[in-house]
Amino acid sequence: MTETKAGLDAERATLLETLALHRGFLRQTAQGLTDEQGLQRSTVSVLCISGLIKHVSETERRWVNFLVEGPSALPSWTDPAQADEHAAEFVPADGEGLAALLVKYEQVAHRTEEVVRSLADLDTAQQLPEAPWWPEPISWSGRRVLLHILAETAQHAGHADIIRESIDGAKTMG
Repeated sequence: MTETKAGLDAERATLLETLALHRGFLRQTAQGLTDEQGLQRSTVSVLCISGLIKHVSETERRWVNFLVEGPSALPSWTDPAQADEHAAEFVPADGEGLAALLVKYEQVAHRTEEVVRSLADLDTAQQLPEAPWWPEPISWSGRRVLLHILAETAQHAGHADIIRESIDGAKTMG
C-alpha cells in the first residue's frame, strides 16, 4: 500500500482531501455574511446557509460516530420523533451564530480526520439501523460512510452556493 507524506494510504488521503475541498466550498459560501444573511432563505424551502452548515456538521459528526460506535450512533429512522429532530438540524437555534457554527464544523472535520486515520481498515463494516428505504439489513464499510459524508457535503455546498448567489451575487466558483 502506498503511503502519502501524511502517513495515510493513498485512498484515505484522497478521500480526506476531496472532503476538505468540498467543506471549503461550503465554508466559502459563508464568507463575509452576517448572522442575519446566514439565516436568509432565498428559496421556498427552509434552507439557509447557516442551517446547511449546521446540518452538514451534525450529519458528519453522527456518521463518524457510527464508524466508531456502530448503529447506536445513528437515529432510529423508523421513529417519527427522530424525523422531526432531523428536520430541526436545518434550523439554527436562537443564539447559534454563523461564526459558532463554522467553529463547530471545523471541530467535526478535525475529529473526522482523526477517526479516519485510526481506522484499521476502510473495509470494516457496521450494520445500519433498520430503515424503511432498505428492505433488508444492510452494512456500510468505512469507505462507504466516507463517500456518503462526501456526497452529503458536496450536495449541500451546491445548495449553499445557490442561496449565497441570491443573497448578494457571490459565487463559490467562477
